[in-house]
Amino acid sequence: MKYKRILLKLSGEALMGTRQYGIDPVRLSEYANDIKEIIEKGVEVAIVIGGGNIFRGVAGASNGMDRVQGDHMGMLATVINGLALQSALEDAGVPTRLQSAISIDEVAEPFIRRKALRHLEKGRVVIFGGGTGNPYFTTDSAAVLRAIEMEADVILKGTRVDGIYNADPEKDSKAVKFDYISFDDVLRQGLKVMDTTAFTLSQENELPIIVFDMNKKGNLLKVVSGEKIGTKVNL
Repeated sequence: MKYKRILLKLSGEALMGTRQYGIDPVRLSEYANDIKEIIEKGVEVAIVIGGGNIFRGVAGASNGMDRVQGDHMGMLATVINGLALQSALEDAGVPTRLQSAISIDEVAEPFIRRKALRHLEKGRVVIFGGGTGNPYFTTDSAAVLRAIEMEADVILKGTRVDGIYNADPEKDSKAVKFDYISFDDVLRQGLKVMDTTAFTLSQENELPIIVFDMNKKGNLLKVVSGEKIGTKVNL
């Protein structure tokens, strides 16, 4: 395996599958099996999931809701998704721990860096819920922050497209895919890989990002093995 320890970033929308909202148990099971496959190869896996399938703070704020309240609801949504993924992974026989940046002791461990590192070293998957624990920060920012804290080799951003394009491939048939691109070029071309805060944090800490299609079976193993899947953002 090319990468020993990874941070996998999944969007909440990815868990919807073909549904309009909520969690698709079939998609959840597929993800659990893909993750199990790389765990059995000795890869250490940390995961951050968004909450957009349940609630999105920005959308709530645009409809008159207080932004801080909305973001707190979004953080709780990520814990719900984390619990669902934890259940799916454990059903697949993968030991998993859920840690939350906001205190919900009855359902998740509090985020403690040393404890999380120990879980990874023991071969457990660690899911980080609750974002950063602060409003105004996205789960992209949480993913980069946790990746740095966990000393991950790479951030793998699983999406429904197979990489980064110079335009939206779902809207523009002439969009061109990049195999490799630098942090500077992403910023220069205004490409949306992650929000600016998360992306800058990743750049400053020289932490590469790979954007790939998580919904294609076997892609996660291929990426971790070092195959040229998706788009790699590096210095």
